[in-house]
Amino acid sequence: MAVWNGEWVTDRLGVALTGPDTLRDLLGLALRRNPRRAHLLVSSVLGKHIPAPPADVYGAGFELGRRVRELLGPSEADRAVVLGYAETATGLGHCAADGLGAAAYLHSTRRPVAGVARAGGFEEEHSHATRHLLLPADPALLAGDGPLVLVDDECSTGRTIRNTVAALHAVSARERYVVAALVDMRSADDRRELDKLAADLGTRVDVVALASGAVTLPEGVLERGQELVESLSSPAAPSPGAAPDVTRVDVGWPAGLPDGGRHGFMSRDRERLEAALPAMGERLASALGSGASRVLVLGNEELMYAPLRLAGALQDAAPSAEVRFSTTTRSPVLAVDDPGYAIRTRLAFPAHDDPADGPGTRYAYNVAPAAGDAPFDAVVAVVDSAGDTPELDALLAEVGAHTGRVLLAVLPSYVPLPSPLRGTPLPRPLRGPAFGSYTPDEVGWLLKDLSGVELEAPTEEREEAIQSGGAHYAESLPVEYQPSPAYQALFQQALAGSARRMAEAVAVVTETVLAERSPRPVLVSLARAGTPVGVLMKRWAAHAHGLDLPHYAVSIVRGRGIDRTAMRWLAAHHDPADVVFVDGWTGKGAITRELAEALEEFEGFDPRIAVLADPGYCVDTFGTRDDFLIPSACLNSTVSGLISRTVLREGLIGPGDFHGAKFYRELADADVSRAFLDTVSAEFAALGTVAPMPASPGRAPSWSGWRAVERISESYGIHNVNLVKPGVGETTRVLLRRVPWRVLVRRGVGSDLDHVRLLAEQRGVPVEEVDGTDLPYSSVGLIHPHYTRGATGADGKAIVS
Repeated sequence: MAVWNGEWVTDRLGVALTGPDTLRDLLGLALRRNPRRAHLLVSSVLGKHIPAPPADVYGAGFELGRRVRELLGPSEADRAVVLGYAETATGLGHCAADGLGAAAYLHSTRRPVAGVARAGGFEEEHSHATRHLLLPADPALLAGDGPLVLVDDECSTGRTIRNTVAALHAVSARERYVVAALVDMRSADDRRELDKLAADLGTRVDVVALASGAVTLPEGVLERGQELVESLSSPAAPSPGAAPDVTRVDVGWPAGLPDGGRHGFMSRDRERLEAALPAMGERLASALGSGASRVLVLGNEELMYAPLRLAGALQDAAPSAEVRFSTTTRSPVLAVDDPGYAIRTRLAFPAHDDPADGPGTRYAYNVAPAAGDAPFDAVVAVVDSAGDTPELDALLAEVGAHTGRVLLAVLPSYVPLPSPLRGTPLPRPLRGPAFGSYTPDEVGWLLKDLSGVELEAPTEEREEAIQSGGAHYAESLPVEYQPSPAYQALFQQALAGSARRMAEAVAVVTETVLAERSPRPVLVSLARAGTPVGVLMKRWAAHAHGLDLPHYAVSIVRGRGIDRTAMRWLAAHHDPADVVFVDGWTGKGAITRELAEALEEFEGFDPRIAVLADPGYCVDTFGTRDDFLIPSACLNSTVSGLISRTVLREGLIGPGDFHGAKFYRELADADVSRAFLDTVSAEFAALGTVAPMPASPGRAPSWSGWRAVERISESYGIHNVNLVKPGVGETTRVLLRRVPWRVLVRRGVGSDLDHVRLLAEQRGVPVEEVDGTDLPYSSVGLIHPHYTRGATGADGKAIVS
């Protein structure tokens, strides 16, 4: 790229930089579309707008930190906390923290994170996006008494610094603050304003910079600058179309290592990163091969430091290549292809990380070649898993139009540990045969073993306690139903009749997950109904593709949410973007909604459930929408690895525990879990090649099942949708575990409901046939409303269990 000097802006607006040669080595000028400030100081060593050697970017930030350490002295520097400003200085601040030595690092963010409480915030008045949030995983990080070092790329007027110091000092007063910037461009008046604030607060504020100078702003420059921007702005270039072939690269990011300083980055994290960087650089170099001589590593908005260090590691691993580093940005800047102007080219694309401020446009500058410059041979885009969305294709397409190859490295978005659990070690998954009858490689149970605890209660007692509000259904277990010989025969008959249908649905949903969600998904089944389906999906992936997919089972409880400790474990061991939640079927969609709400607390996880059957039209990833009998719904633990329902009860489950469950070893003689799986997977060979579910608008959830449940609830005078359980599987559960009131069956449904009719007869529950136009499901089970022991059923007879 040609050398730029800023003369283009100076010649047209009279804006000029004054200062030593070191200042001109660090800065250039550009114009931006911003009503608060017309000009933009463009740094050559920041890694934001100008692709630069990673060693130059890291070295500038490290040197800034070294100068702060020199100012403070070793003892004070080791007690310091460094705060970088989003988005531009997130990487710079991190590098400065490295230069200080053992300093803890945090950067402000414009991305709210569910489940992480705000520890403060402030305004950056001249910025394109003004609001900064402070979201440390440990609020004590900002409450210490050591120096607080505020790092920004430029100190132009000092207004942002004054806002920050005032806001943080009001929460936790400190004796000393240090402002560290690449350049200090404040006027004499600006310096006096900062001195006055420090005196008013009774604190000390020092400023350290690599260079100092001034910006000359003629009168009326803001208005004339905006007019110039408008006159030169051109409509956005048409999108180059679909994303190019993108090579995904697993760099081997260490499990549980923060991807940046959004929630804090401590010295122990720095040690882990330094140890892992050489191997990650080798992986990138291997993925690129020997054909790329000019490579750009492109970070993403606030994600600057990790891509910068990866770029440096790549340069070390491929010393003959010319590696450059820059990042995308929110800031709209005018691009002019002139050697005297800092921003020669611009790419524009939609935001892809679901920003809190809604959809918007993002930019990448000087990635496309300027006139006379050679393009990059390859671009390595680095994003966090929260940004690995379908919208990312637009960025990859824009970049791909200007380079020979595009590689994508997705780093797991760090999910911080909730404050009460800080320092709590994570438990290990349970596996068979010590827990459950599945083999150790088929599923890891993220559960606590409660096998020695008496948790069962008679069905009538549980129902009365649940409906009276005296207990939650997850605080106890129903007595395990032991099927009669006639019912066991029905199960075997149902399995023989539906094994092929089950196998087809397993194949379709697995192929859809592989095609649309992740090429190597981490299957996480919702215990326990989802677990047999998760095992079958794992088996299909091995059968059809030779893949050995990880599979775990976790607990989710209606009204209580998902197991937070299990989510921490998953985030620490896998990329959240690869996690696919699996369940057996949908009823009215209550768990689907519960999961979506629960995952708002955890960054990077996709809340969409993959299910075998979706008769409720609640999800977009399924094997079928037919409401047919899934034989595993016919039994309880004896078809689910001898594992109970999950339990969440105070006194049994501590803050750092997984939710609990029991292993019914004593039922081993009745266990058909493996036989069920083997019967279904034996059908795989006959299926041949199976295609994923084709994309179509009809796959979108319509929630028609939920509306049907609401109609049934009202028409039968129940007025509580939680007591209406739609679908064959849910009807079976009502008859096995709850106090049923009546069963509705769609007229004309035959053998799929034989087991339902038998169970209803055994429990004295009336079965009512309903026309299909009024009942979209094969059957619906109604739990007895307002149940108390001694209540009678719809036919006037006493209800029996």
